[in-house]
Amino acid sequence: MVLCAAVIGNVTAQLPEESRDKLIHVSGTGKVTTTPDEAVVVFAVETENTDVKTAQQQNAERMDAVVNALKRAGIPEKDIRTAGYNIIPVTESDSRGLTTSKVKYYRVVNSLEVTLNDVNRAGEIVDLAVENGANKVNRFSFTLSDAKQQQFRSQALTAAVAQARGDADAVAAAIGKTIVDVKEVNVGGSYVPMVYDTRYNMMEKAAGSAVATPPLEVGEIDVTATVSISYIIS
Repeated sequence: MVLCAAVIGNVTAQLPEESRDKLIHVSGTGKVTTTPDEAVVVFAVETENTDVKTAQQQNAERMDAVVNALKRAGIPEKDIRTAGYNIIPVTESDSRGLTTSKVKYYRVVNSLEVTLNDVNRAGEIVDLAVENGANKVNRFSFTLSDAKQQQFRSQALTAAVAQARGDADAVAAAIGKTIVDVKEVNVGGSYVPMVYDTRYNMMEKAAGSAVATPPLEVGEIDVTATVSISYIIS
């Protein structure tokens, strides 16, 4: 016979002592309004041909001309990138207007995104691209460069902390308490929107057109940031 013995001891778990601090939890949002210093323009070159390879070749030649013109105008290569490339078979319709599987021609769409550090050149650059083969303007937008985003984020955070402290002081005074220290600070994200000039979205222009692009309205942009702070009161 095998005898088994079990020894039961006293096991205690020491729970962490709850903080005796009396706290006020507040949040704040800061906003800084400024003028965009960066523009983003998206062009497209569209070509059509019954032979897909011919459509591709024609498209490539025109896009090369656009890119070379932009580089000659002083746009750095790093600020020019392909935004999309599509080959779309356009099919015929039957007598009832229903789409058939027979390809009528091929449409090649090559999109180019250009970032400009001088927002005042946006109209000039659009005209230059069109003169050299682009035939569609897909988008105009304005935003902040990385350096400006960081600069104004810092200002927005300072404003957010000031708002949070103002709210905490008001609440503490209302309940007859005084803020003596900061227990915890959580920094939220920041938001830098893009401002779109929708007047020219999907605007089609004949390649080589001499008609100048109307002036672009840059406007203003808001940079926001949030904080959450826990203050110790006594």
